[in-house]
Amino acid sequence: MLASFQLFNMVFLTAKMFNQSLNSWMFFFNLMMMMLISAIWWRDVVREPTFESRHTKEVLKGLKIGMMLFITSEVFFFLSFFWAFFHSSLSPDIFIGQKWPCKGIKSFNPMSIPLMNTLILLSSGVTLTVSHHFMMLGQKKKSTQFLILTVVLGIYFSVLQYVEYLEASFSIADSVYGSCFFMATGFHGIHVLIGTVFLSICLIRNIKKHFSSYHHFGFEAAAWYWHFVDVVWLFLYICIYWFGK
Repeated sequence: MLASFQLFNMVFLTAKMFNQSLNSWMFFFNLMMMMLISAIWWRDVVREPTFESRHTKEVLKGLKIGMMLFITSEVFFFLSFFWAFFHSSLSPDIFIGQKWPCKGIKSFNPMSIPLMNTLILLSSGVTLTVSHHFMMLGQKKKSTQFLILTVVLGIYFSVLQYVEYLEASFSIADSVYGSCFFMATGFHGIHVLIGTVFLSICLIRNIKKHFSSYHHFGFEAAAWYWHFVDVVWLFLYICIYWFGK
């Protein structure tokens, strides 16, 4: 119930943010509650399979199906942004001069930071796969090393994305192009941050030897999520940065 309340609170605070009436104490309270819920949830996730041996074959099957359904829902979530982008770009409205990008909007050069971020995410996908390979072989040291590299690449991506936003000549309020761009790349950026936290927790668990070569679904779930984030970015780069320009 606490998690449900916080989800509602997040939607409420987001609406207030768009209306520029968000109080700092409300944001701080929401952040603290989310951190508390996450800590309790991760504690249970770690305790049940590692110390209580509750992850039977049936439980693992249910967890895998749940993760696949979650990623499927995320696919449709991002599909809505691509739909909005192509609906607006392929047939520009008369109110924006029937031009795309809109007049006065200077789009990003796809060969600069966006290309660098593409290479970073693709590289992180490779290092994550190598880490998983070594984990299955029981070589925890090498698995940990490549997992550290994956987390570092994820952080580097977020830093470059922040730099790109600082250099933007338009905002989310500047026409439908700005709205589509910042909504799509912004939500992807949030997913990258979530994935980085997910992988960081897996890194800590791997160092503490919570995973084995045959039982490491937490790591696999993080890998599925990260590869999904990689694929979404490829579509963002091709559709919004390259085609959109």
